[in-house]
Order: sequence, then structure tokens, then C-alpha cells
Amino acid sequence: MIYTDRIYGKIKITEPIILELINCPSIQRLKGIDQAGYPKPWFPGSPRTRFEHSTGVFILLKKYNAPLEEKVAGLIHDVSHLSFSHAIDYVLGKKDQGKTLDYQDNIFQEFVRKSEIPKILAKHNFDLDYILEEKNFPLKENDLPDICADRIDYFLRDIYAFGLINQKFIKKIFDSLAVFKNKIWAFKNFETAKDFAKRFMQFDNNYYSGYPTAIMFSTIANYLKYSLEKNYVSKKDFYQTDKEVLNKISKYLDEDLQLKKLYAAMNNKIKFKVYRKKPKKFEHHLFCKSRAVDPLFVEKNKFIRVSDVDKKFGKALEKYLVPKEYFIRFFK
Repeated sequence: MIYTDRIYGKIKITEPIILELINCPSIQRLKGIDQAGYPKPWFPGSPRTRFEHSTGVFILLKKYNAPLEEKVAGLIHDVSHLSFSHAIDYVLGKKDQGKTLDYQDNIFQEFVRKSEIPKILAKHNFDLDYILEEKNFPLKENDLPDICADRIDYFLRDIYAFGLINQKFIKKIFDSLAVFKNKIWAFKNFETAKDFAKRFMQFDNNYYSGYPTAIMFSTIANYLKYSLEKNYVSKKDFYQTDKEVLNKISKYLDEDLQLKKLYAAMNNKIKFKVYRKKPKKFEHHLFCKSRAVDPLFVEKNKFIRVSDVDKKFGKALEKYLVPKEYFIRFFK
């Protein structure tokens, strides 16, 4: 199979288990799940799907010679994302108003076990429990502020889609990245590591945890929560694609004035103001998870973090990882 990716170009995929997983219904469903949630009214750039990102994580792991088990884990790591990705955390997740965004992580194992994936793994003699244990795959995923295949791929994919970097920059990153002992990502020099870290923080501040994301999450969540309350959709429907959920709700738009207002708000048709400090009047209050990385680089056969050299960046990083708080007010 020849797969064309916007970041990695044309890739030949030959692993039988990967080919079967890519074509299974659970992974194919991700083609209908937007990476950001409901970005069209709020963000520039071309759409990215959870399928594109999941396949990208597999390709990145393949590019750096990760074990096949880790490549499998990378491919399926986002399979439990429900419709509208992390927007669903504000609908079904913890009552923390978006501080953690871990709903898909919390349902991951149960989701996979109920899918067709276990049969595929068994067919190819893979241990399901081993694949589902995250600690077995440090290249795929680890805790902030480290880098991992997941973070590297979604950051480069998103910033490229927004037109903020070019293929030359992507090549520079891949030429400088290396994997050590099959478990550690590190750059080969301080300059590239620092550039990556600062661009990541800047992009997160403007997009991942910026006010457009806050208004996007707030408005789509309110539309979905209201639809749940009115029984226009059920929780089971969120296991479908974004389009299927929207289509199911849309037939009620003409008869429900409140639903129509919520639909207008999530499509940026109603004036609003976003506050960082609590105002006297507001309708919605939420948090956006902040993400920043502090990559390792290698110097004289030692691993060093960017913050160990750039103390100013280290201090900024400590403050930055606190979730951002937003208050939103709509106007007639």
C-alpha cells in the first residue's frame, strides 16, 4: 500500500497487521472525526482528521525504527476519540470544565476491547493487554513536557496546515531528531530543540489553548449538551462521525429556536467577547489545557533539556503549563 501524507510524503506500508488495522471500521471511522473539534468557523488552514494524525504517528514511529508493537499502539492510540474530538470532554468528561481533556484516554481500553481490534491482534499473534499498556511505549506517548510521537506529529501537522512552516523546516526537524535506546526522543543540537520548543509554546498559546479554541469548545459543547437534554441525540450517537451527529440534530433546527441560536453561536454568527478575568456578566466559563514541551538534546553524550540552558524559557514553562481560564459573553 502506498500512502500519501502531507508531512511525510509517500510511504509504502507493508506490515500485514497495520494494513488490516488501517482498513478496519474503528480506524476508518476516524476519517470523520476532526482533529480540532469543529474548527471551520474559527481557524484557518485545511482540515485534519484523527485518521490522518493516527496514521501519521504510525509513520513517524516507522521512520525512526520503533518496534512493530509500538507502531501498532501508535496507529490505534486515538481510536476512542468520539465525535468532535476533545470538544466531547466538555459534554461527557469530568466536571473540571476542560482542565484535563482526558475523556478518550479514560474510555480507551474499554473502547478497544469492544471493537474488532482484539480479533485482528489475536490473528497476528499480538498480546492485547501488552498493546493496551501505555507504559510499554514511551516513544509513542509520555508526559509533558517531554516530546513523543503523538506530540511531534500533531504539532508539525497542524502548524504546517496553517501555513506557518514549510517542508524545509520539517526536514530540519527530522534531520535533528533521534531516538535513543528505543525509548527517548532527543534533538542532536540545542538550537533546533529550542526552536521546536518555542514554536510549540507560541502555537499552543495562539491556537491549542487560545481564545478561538475556547469559544469553539464552548459553543459546540453547548449545542451538543442541549441536544442531549432534548433527546435529539444520545450518548451512543457520539460514537459515530461528526457529520452523522450534526445531520441527526439538524432536522430539529427549524422547530427549536434555542437550538437555532446555539447553532448560530457555534458557527460564529453571534457577536461575543472572551475574558481572561471574571467579568460581571458572562454565559460560559471553561478552561483550555495548556501544552508546552521542554525537549532533550544531546551534547557530549549527555541528555540536556532546553530549560537547563535557557533559564528564561524554563521559568516561562513553569508558569505556562497551568490551564487557561476563559469567560464568554454573547451579545444579541
